[in-house]
Amino acid sequence: MPMIPSLLSHERRSCRAILSAAAALAAMAVASGGAHGEDVVRQVLPGAQPAVAPQQLAREKAPDQSEIERFCSNIADAARDRRYALQAEELKQLQAGIDERMKALDAKKAEYETWLKRREVFLARAEDGVVKIYAGMKPDAAAERLAIVNADLAAAILMKLDSRKAGVILNEMDQKAAATLTGIMASAARRVDPS
Repeated sequence: MPMIPSLLSHERRSCRAILSAAAALAAMAVASGGAHGEDVVRQVLPGAQPAVAPQQLAREKAPDQSEIERFCSNIADAARDRRYALQAEELKQLQAGIDERMKALDAKKAEYETWLKRREVFLARAEDGVVKIYAGMKPDAAAERLAIVNADLAAAILMKLDSRKAGVILNEMDQKAAATLTGIMASAARRVDPS
């Protein structure tokens, strides 16, 4: 190559190989009319294998509908099994969560039952003490206090008192308050639930 006198001989051979490869590619591009109307430029490195002509490349044809259907039918059982396995795993996780919540609920229930028993014992003791206090009071003072207290509590206290003492206290009360308490005591004494 007279244009590049300063290159060494092996560099000259590499340049010639590159130029000849580029010329071959250009000739193939012109011969095939370009790659679908586009100019394709490929670079070939020195010492690399020569480029394969586009005619030699075997294009993979697109699968037709029957191939797709066969593929889908072949993997349908495996896909269904996988879906069932995933659903079973999800159900196991949900069951484990429910079991944990049930254990927590049982623990809370036991705690609540213990608290309720302690409360009932306390209320029974307190109620007995309150009944004794009202039993020792003068009827007019007891009537005045019971008229102020919650009607359900006042009725419960009167029911625990001796009937003679309760009658005297009710006699000392206001007519409206006495009627309310009497109604509550009468409904509590029924054997059948009124509702």
